[in-house]
Amino acid sequence: MGVRTDWLEILVRCKDNVKAKIRPYLETIDAPQPVLGTGAGGDPMKPVDVVAEKAIVEILQQRLSAFTLVSEESGIKEFGDNAEKCYVVVDPIDGTTNLVRKLPFYATSIAVATAPTLSAVSAALVADLYHDVTYTAITGGGAYCNGGKIAPSKLTSLDDAVVGLDMNSYQVKEIAPRLSDLIEKTKHIRHFGANALEICYVAEGLTDAFVDIRGKLRVTDMAAGYLILKEAGGIITTPEGHELIATLDPKQKIKFIASGNEQLHRRILGLVKLKC
Repeated sequence: MGVRTDWLEILVRCKDNVKAKIRPYLETIDAPQPVLGTGAGGDPMKPVDVVAEKAIVEILQQRLSAFTLVSEESGIKEFGDNAEKCYVVVDPIDGTTNLVRKLPFYATSIAVATAPTLSAVSAALVADLYHDVTYTAITGGGAYCNGGKIAPSKLTSLDDAVVGLDMNSYQVKEIAPRLSDLIEKTKHIRHFGANALEICYVAEGLTDAFVDIRGKLRVTDMAAGYLILKEAGGIITTPEGHELIATLDPKQKIKFIASGNEQLHRRILGLVKLKC
């Protein structure tokens, strides 16, 4: 996998290449954006998604002799010999709908793992492509935003907490009753439309928690944010409070609750109904 500092350099180079390659598409974003089929994760692919993935792969092929790409767009692809020793999990554009609608909240998310499991993620980058803000983490090295170390919120009161809540689902009639107690107790609920960044906002203490129990989010969306939050000192578990266990596969769906601290996390877990 190489020297630790090499991974940060490689990931930042991937991010910079994405920004450069999507710039022409941003300049013509008002034009109709064709759908280029369905990605491996199940969402429609826009040209900007494909270009962003190619930009990442271009840097990876320049810097690595072998790796397995796990992408929301093209699925699982092996490059070089012994590709199983290195997994690069990519959501080239998290928040494509925001980007296409010119809403200023979308990101590139890249995670590196030594095995095809979420627990094996050892390096991560999530880059806010609009505001030029980059979150990074290496296992055991803490989490950073634009080079400065970050830590999550210590706030424990839901009266004051800002909680991200994703209810974007056709099954909202089933999900909403499970969250009604949490919604009732929380005064400040937000959802911005790019979950990788929303997890990083918890890691930085900009928000206090983020809840997604839909079973719709793919592991490719949150693998990088998962490590960044944990390295920052935050907590992320299943809605039952268990450790997250997931295969690094674009079809793998995941439910989670992410919080800045243990006390707030327990409070949220107690308010989320497991069944209705």
